[in-house]
Amino acid sequence: MDKPIIAPSILAADFANLQQEVEMLNESDADWIHVDIMDGIFVPNISFGIPVTEAINAHAKKPLDVHLMIEKPENYVEAFHKAGAASISVHYEACPHLHRNLQQIKNLGCKAGVAINPHTNVQLLEDVIRDIDIVCLMSVNPGFGGQKFIENTYAKVRQLKKIIAGAGAHTLIEIDGGVNQQNAKQLLDAGADILVAGSFVFKSSDPKDTITNLKNV
Repeated sequence: MDKPIIAPSILAADFANLQQEVEMLNESDADWIHVDIMDGIFVPNISFGIPVTEAINAHAKKPLDVHLMIEKPENYVEAFHKAGAASISVHYEACPHLHRNLQQIKNLGCKAGVAINPHTNVQLLEDVIRDIDIVCLMSVNPGFGGQKFIENTYAKVRQLKKIIAGAGAHTLIEIDGGVNQQNAKQLLDAGADILVAGSFVFKSSDPKDTITNLKNV
């Protein structure tokens, strides 16, 4: 099997030393930098917005994987593309016109992703799966880092993998929330392609080493 794509979540970084944290990721085995955007409405927390994304991009040598946990993402997609996003994921639950949202992202030249909350059934994506580059399965309730992994995620990964294969799609499966050395292999065996890890990487004694270990799990 190919090695997984590792996308450390910058939300867990030391914001007082953001440039150093981005440079550490540049030197690491990380593939992408996951950027969590929260608006305090769609999720009960506020993270950061366009200026901080631009600041991260100014130092990043890895693609920015931007995850919009916000209402009305269509109003901000273009700004995040300009701020440096290589891929943009919007939430299924925030997009009554999801197909239109996906086309908007693709027309900007970004990879188009859909994130779904733990309670959302993966079968709801069946009709648009061929238009989706990345499905981001939330394995915790979105809004806060450091939460406990939800065990039902393994079953959702397997179910989603079947939908992707059945449609002949090339969609990648991303897992976001509570990923660590203990569950990474099981997630990859179930069919995951991308692992997002925040606290597990940035709170470890050697983040670069932790990223390498996840890459080679």
